[in-house]
Amino acid sequence: MSGATPDTPSTPLPDRPVPPYVDPAKPSIARVYDAFLGGTDNYEVDRDVVRGVLKAAPEAADLAVENRRFLIRACRYLAEQAGVTQYLDCGSGLPTAENTHNVVQRTDPRSTVVYVDNDPMVVAHSRALLAGNENATIVPADIFAPEELLRNETVRSRLDWTRPIALLHLGTLHHYNGERTRTRKDIVRAYTEALPPGSYVAISHFLDPEDENSALARAMESMFLHSMMGSGTFSTRAELGALFDGLDLVAPGLTRCVDWHPDTPPHPDTPPHPDAPHPGRPDSARSNAARQCIAGGVARKP
Repeated sequence: MSGATPDTPSTPLPDRPVPPYVDPAKPSIARVYDAFLGGTDNYEVDRDVVRGVLKAAPEAADLAVENRRFLIRACRYLAEQAGVTQYLDCGSGLPTAENTHNVVQRTDPRSTVVYVDNDPMVVAHSRALLAGNENATIVPADIFAPEELLRNETVRSRLDWTRPIALLHLGTLHHYNGERTRTRKDIVRAYTEALPPGSYVAISHFLDPEDENSALARAMESMFLHSMMGSGTFSTRAELGALFDGLDLVAPGLTRCVDWHPDTPPHPDTPPHPDAPHPGRPDSARSNAARQCIAGGVARKP
């Protein structure tokens, strides 16, 4: 889940009283994404990170926008074409109008979604949003500790581990800072080994395209890493491809998020939403340099 979704950050409202579970002196990944998307569930410390990144790369907000659009299209594919009815959404972020459960339950209201996030604000907002939805819940846990997460009682009981499950790690792994002790590839492998056959894995990640946009990617990376947030690594296509080892990538494979099923028609009941993907997007939207710097893929476990 994520915040409100205009294509560029808007002028925020004055900060509301800070809940006791929020540290207003420390930026939150979820709130920074919310600020990038023009949401209001963020604080001055989060907006400081956004301003710093935008100063180096004014188009950087498109990273968050394209990640969001990829989530919607990937969930639509998984629900409508792959027939998946169970979802483990890791690092779900702050709620917006089109969350994973909104997309997949539109196709099959019986679809089960377990969100996972360790941000207290995300957990509080999500619990309020999901009240009354018996097929969706949120678990407060560390998404980079898969063995612990997969032993969680709610994760074990709410999902049927004898049937296919879709694992979503969208816009999460580039915020992992523990590569020296355990790689992102190892984390993904721990998840995929636990998934039943026929399950799917969807990943989106900041990309160093290794072309004329590489300098922009590394400039954005430097701003993320040297901000108070301290995370946001851009990886090459080869590095990202390794995350899908042992899985069968769905066409068009690992590609820029903007190019992954870009013209997928929305479900007829999808409400109008500024962040929803739409057919016929002009080529000029694809030429935006920041859009070349986030990639994604969906793969099936044999």
